[in-house]
Amino acid sequence: MIKNPEEIKKMRIAGKLAAEVLEMITPLVKPGISTGKLDKICHDFIVNKQNAIPANVGYRGYEKTICSSLNQVVCHGIPDFQRALKDGDILNIDVTVIRDGWHGDTSKMFLVGKTQPHNKRLVRVTQECLYKGIEEVRPGAYLGDIGYAIQNHAEKNYYSVVEDYCGHGIGKVYHEDPQVLHYGNPGTGLELKKGMCFTIEPMINLGTKFTKALKDGWTVETKDGRNSAQWEHTIVVTETGYEVLTKRSEENF
Repeated sequence: MIKNPEEIKKMRIAGKLAAEVLEMITPLVKPGISTGKLDKICHDFIVNKQNAIPANVGYRGYEKTICSSLNQVVCHGIPDFQRALKDGDILNIDVTVIRDGWHGDTSKMFLVGKTQPHNKRLVRVTQECLYKGIEEVRPGAYLGDIGYAIQNHAEKNYYSVVEDYCGHGIGKVYHEDPQVLHYGNPGTGLELKKGMCFTIEPMINLGTKFTKALKDGWTVETKDGRNSAQWEHTIVVTETGYEVLTKRSEENF
């Protein structure tokens, strides 16, 4: 669970590569392109340009490089060459890259074409939830502090927090302890210590928090069919606070 400085250096490289995939794909996310095509472009970039490994391919039987979660899909949406993006869609692209055995895991929301104001607001507030969660990270803080900050901001904006899925520890293992819940109470849960690495990845719904898994074994949708948004970063606890290992150049931390 605790990573030493040498291991964090390797995590930093994997995180940077994951961030670069999202930066590379951003200008291509527009009406008319299929999620399957976006997946292929990401795969080829990771393998041929980055000389890295797409962590999702073959993970528990998953066959694609990215998860592409559209509109009411909460997470784990499967890319599809038959599904072209349409004006007004909102899309989450989630990617994990392995370099030298270490994982970098991140996701970003995209507004496709002309987006309705309520969808823009959901995407913006969800990103704010992620940032508020990250701001709680420091030695001596608790996982409950992160969950509370996220839940408080979401509910204050009349949204709900998905409770069925959470962030996770990460390193040489893709998903390890601890589980990072996006709801909770301050001062509860595991105490954070320098060198801990984990993801924070709130899933925030326009309607209720309830979800349903589809028959494909992966795709998770909102039960009420209303839209959902998610943003994700891989974080390490530093001596005085945090470092965002998957930070994109458009972000300031």
